[in-house]
Amino acid sequence: MRWFRFLPHSRFVAYYILIGLCLLPSCTISYRFNGASIDYSKTHSISIAEFPNHAPLVYPALSNSFSEALRDIFARQTRLEILPSGGDLELEGEITGYSLTPMAIAADSYAAETKLTITMKVRFTNNVSPTESFEKTYSAYQTFDASRQLTDVQEELCATMITELTESIFNDTVAKW
Repeated sequence: MRWFRFLPHSRFVAYYILIGLCLLPSCTISYRFNGASIDYSKTHSISIAEFPNHAPLVYPALSNSFSEALRDIFARQTRLEILPSGGDLELEGEITGYSLTPMAIAADSYAAETKLTITMKVRFTNNVSPTESFEKTYSAYQTFDASRQLTDVQEELCATMITELTESIFNDTVAKW
């Protein structure tokens, strides 16, 4: 039982445990899963132009809603300063399509569902690393019951598609997924 002498007394053990418990919360690791892979030492700003609506069928609120949603996703998920023009990163483009397509023909030869599609052309310019610049067409669609009027579902469907489009553009430009 000689080895027992070398063990610290019970109050010292309690003291060390107490110190360990106090230090434990200060040793945390923080992760952000927004997906952005931006070198903030080189890239400080992004300019996002208005996306005009050049589609044959025009939904007037779409251009502003999309442009604001795109600015919002970059403001929420990055530390980039959003400028009206001349940013280290630049996004511009136009809405090229807003169309309705009959889908799923019912027994009475009328469409049972209608598909609403938004298509846009996006030009991304990376002034810090020009090899990452691109021009790409994005598209999103939603279906709705053909017995409903477009005006009844348009706002909700567009909001869903705008979210899908902005996330795709964000991922392609700064997340590199």
